[in-house]
Amino acid sequence: MAKKPKYKITPIGGLGEIGKNMTLFECNGEGFLLDSGIMFPANDMHGVDYIIPDFRWLEQRADIRLHGVAFTHGHEDHIGAVQHVIKAFPGIPLYATPLTSGLLQVKLKNARLLKSTDLRTFEAGDTIKMGPFSLESFHVCHSIPDCVGYGIETPYGMIVHTGDYKFDNTPVHGRKTDYAKLAGFAQRGVLLLMADSTNADRAGWTQSEAVIDGALDRVFRGAKGRIMVATFASLVSRVQQVVNAARNHKRKVCITGYTMSEYAKIARKLGYLDVDDNMLVSIGQAQAMPPHKVVFMVTGSQGEPSAVLGKLAKGRHRQLDVRAGDTIILSSHPIPGNEEMVYRTINGLIQRGADVIYDPIEAVHVSGHARQEEMRLMLNLTQPRHLMPVHGEIRHLHLHAKLAADNGVPAENVIMVENGATIELDARGIRVGERQPGGYVFVDGSGVGDVGRAVIRDREVLAKDGFVLVSVNVDQLSGKLLDEPRIVSRGFVYLKEAEDFLEQIRDNITETVNRSRRSNGNRRSLVEESLGKMIYNETKRRPMIFSIVNEV
Repeated sequence: MAKKPKYKITPIGGLGEIGKNMTLFECNGEGFLLDSGIMFPANDMHGVDYIIPDFRWLEQRADIRLHGVAFTHGHEDHIGAVQHVIKAFPGIPLYATPLTSGLLQVKLKNARLLKSTDLRTFEAGDTIKMGPFSLESFHVCHSIPDCVGYGIETPYGMIVHTGDYKFDNTPVHGRKTDYAKLAGFAQRGVLLLMADSTNADRAGWTQSEAVIDGALDRVFRGAKGRIMVATFASLVSRVQQVVNAARNHKRKVCITGYTMSEYAKIARKLGYLDVDDNMLVSIGQAQAMPPHKVVFMVTGSQGEPSAVLGKLAKGRHRQLDVRAGDTIILSSHPIPGNEEMVYRTINGLIQRGADVIYDPIEAVHVSGHARQEEMRLMLNLTQPRHLMPVHGEIRHLHLHAKLAADNGVPAENVIMVENGATIELDARGIRVGERQPGGYVFVDGSGVGDVGRAVIRDREVLAKDGFVLVSVNVDQLSGKLLDEPRIVSRGFVYLKEAEDFLEQIRDNITETVNRSRRSNGNRRSLVEESLGKMIYNETKRRPMIFSIVNEV
């Protein structure tokens, strides 16, 4: 009798955090990946553009054959790292619904990888075959069209991954979550439900996207000048709602930013964005129009300094500025960790004279994720034997686990893990296996992974306390200073206004060098150590200290 296979599930990203979603499914040396997203950097990750999942351990495995990457939807936290995956695993097929496929094409084209990539498009409801795996896709509502979850067949029961979902019965793009498919999985037996946990701390039901139409209408009706709407570049359904509001109030729409413009083009081409050519204008045309006749779609709703809204808040955009009387709508919620940047951007826009509208001032955004009652509905529809909370910070995962226990799932059947933990499924049941190494891989400009935690810590110190650089010339034979120490400081003190303190630094350096005449090349470290102690004693600050000792 043939031995039944062992299945393994390893979340590489997305557990214990919001973003960089990626999961490995494998069976007997064959596997596939679900999603490959990015995460926005935290405030203390200076200079980092974005973060990708750490799948370097997977690159090093010679015992597994990857059959593809299946995507749930087109948001950056699910597709943003695709170019890095393609470079790591050349030739790997990508599977996506039409809109997600279109957004992937834009990303791959920008990375010059489109022609060499095997991109395969399917419709929600289709079954995908990847090696020994059979993935039954099902449509779910989210804040972008064409979202799917997957049911994966195993000899021990179904594994159901919800993707990002909510139960919206009046979705703006017209297609509801597939209740029948989810109930059908329950009839066949769901061994494991892997379910979105993002709003596990929110009671009740998530509002429908349809409520935004009324909110936009109220804001547009009251706005006397220009309107700017900030949202995610990939939030196609929100762009459609803004276009509809603009049409109703006889305004033209200007879509700014390269990524948002490219995403809008592909969405129009695929029929997901209904907007006539005569509704769209360029920035140059918009600038020449009466203020009450134009709406700008912009990026930067998360306070990103390099996005359009961040530049507007600081007056650094090359073509746009904020004028008194402008109405700026933030159609998004801050991603956990981005709150400070978002509110700093809002404050900057208000200082420049804009009227800034955001939820809860007006219902210009609703979440795309299920709240507690919808999570209960998902559990009741699928009736899983085991639950594995995914997609959320640790607090979200734990609250989801508690909700499941309250809903009748035995506590011992709720699997609480973080990134890297391997879940094993076989005839004996489900258990947590070994943990794979991993963490954050920082992308900084063209560098991927060459900026580590040590570099980030250095940048944090430099940002907080600055640095001091001292240079001294020492006689090699006598060990005496040949001239006065030269001192350079940035971000610590303004030297021209700190002459007394500067003199203390010189005295400390001179004394240290004189004490180190026989130190045999250790003068540099002695100068840095002594100067660091003195500066901390005087200022309670710890700037980075560098010394150059020239022995001549």
